[in-house]
Amino acid sequence: MAYRDLREYIDRLDQAGELVRINQRVSPNLEITEIADRTVKSGGPALLFEDVEGSSMPVLINHYGTMRRMAMALGVDNLDDIAREIESLIHMEAPGGFADKLMMLPKLLSLSSSFPKIVSKAPCQDVVKTGEEASFAQLPILTCWPGDGGPFITLPMVFTKDPETHRRNVGMYRMHVYDPQTTGMHWHVHKVGARHFDEYEKRNERMPVAVALGGDPAVTYSATAPLPEDFDEMIFAGFLRKSPVEMVQCKTVDLQVPAQSEIVLEGYVDPKERRLEGPFGDHTGYYSSTDEYPVFHLMCVTHRKDPIYPATIVGKPPMEDCFIGKATERIFLPLMRTQVPELADINLPVEGIFHNIALVSIKKRYPMQARKVINALWGLGQMALTKIIIVFDENVDIQNMSEVIWRLGSNIDPQRDVFFSQGPVDVLDHAAPQALFGSKMGIDATKKLEGESHFRQWPDDIEMSPEVKAKIDLIWRDLNIG
Repeated sequence: MAYRDLREYIDRLDQAGELVRINQRVSPNLEITEIADRTVKSGGPALLFEDVEGSSMPVLINHYGTMRRMAMALGVDNLDDIAREIESLIHMEAPGGFADKLMMLPKLLSLSSSFPKIVSKAPCQDVVKTGEEASFAQLPILTCWPGDGGPFITLPMVFTKDPETHRRNVGMYRMHVYDPQTTGMHWHVHKVGARHFDEYEKRNERMPVAVALGGDPAVTYSATAPLPEDFDEMIFAGFLRKSPVEMVQCKTVDLQVPAQSEIVLEGYVDPKERRLEGPFGDHTGYYSSTDEYPVFHLMCVTHRKDPIYPATIVGKPPMEDCFIGKATERIFLPLMRTQVPELADINLPVEGIFHNIALVSIKKRYPMQARKVINALWGLGQMALTKIIIVFDENVDIQNMSEVIWRLGSNIDPQRDVFFSQGPVDVLDHAAPQALFGSKMGIDATKKLEGESHFRQWPDDIEMSPEVKAKIDLIWRDLNIG
């Protein structure tokens, strides 16, 4: 099912017993973080703080904080349902590789109306404030951790466009609030928003930016999805929700934003200006340090008459962002197979914070195939930043960490099966010897085949005979063992 807006999703959570409304007054300075952190780590519900100190707006948090809620957010019973739908589509004939197939989705889904729909009137513009009235001070922006450099907007959909092609991009980049009218704009060098900024910098032109807060969860998720650079996230959101995303023209910048958003921040980034951004308690579980980043200047705030402020927190895993990342793992597996067809499954463990460790299983047919897969993944989109990739055979349940550790310890000879490479790493990787560049490790934990180095006869797995298993299945309950 498609949600029209964030409110419909909140109602759905409420009906499903997945939401707790908190009426006791709490502060956005550290207190909401502490409550949310305890809640997500215990597998608890979404939280709606209805009395937030210093603001009339309620705060919604942890609304994606379990696999069940993540599936609910995208309108499915299981995230693999979306993957199966994508898989059925990409089996249709399409030229080229990963990006070309994905770029065909709008054409294949034209009957489903995936393209955004432009509207002239929108709930997100019920209230319009410009000039001195436009201020971050009215928002219940969280200061998440004691060492943070200040309050941060943590769940923004940042809209920019290429100055030449005018193609839209939507990314999720944290925003460090400096004062009532300015924030840092934390886009990493690998992100499309940073590429757009570089183009405006070359032209010595101000870069228009719009930031949408809240909306249909499919729209918010799409801002995080690892799509090809020139693929419109709002088309992808339309595919996920089986309904076009309604878009409205901003009041002061030449950009369009989702009409059903709760709050919209309009402004610009000046290519000549940078300020220290951070520190920030990040998803790595450590504070990311300060660095120079572009500055967002607020010109206009529009919002609903009674807006809800959406937020998230990051820190030591598991956190809410882990479940957003797990959704990406499941949804994008079929698209990864278009480049690496032998992939059986992938697991990005939440403890690996997505760019540190990837576990993959493959249909192995020939010697050294695991190394081929590892190198292919290091050349594939955001997987290029993955520090450690471990490959198993397809019969290994890589979602079961007990089996993963057993197979890892049993199947590798460290000298033969571990190898190293160098390349780009995530900017938040504090262990790298220098920013943005470091070493990577590949581990071949597959069954070794004849023709691989120092091959010895590989033993068979211990398995009970099917006949005995079937017989015991029939009497298992009667044995009353448990």
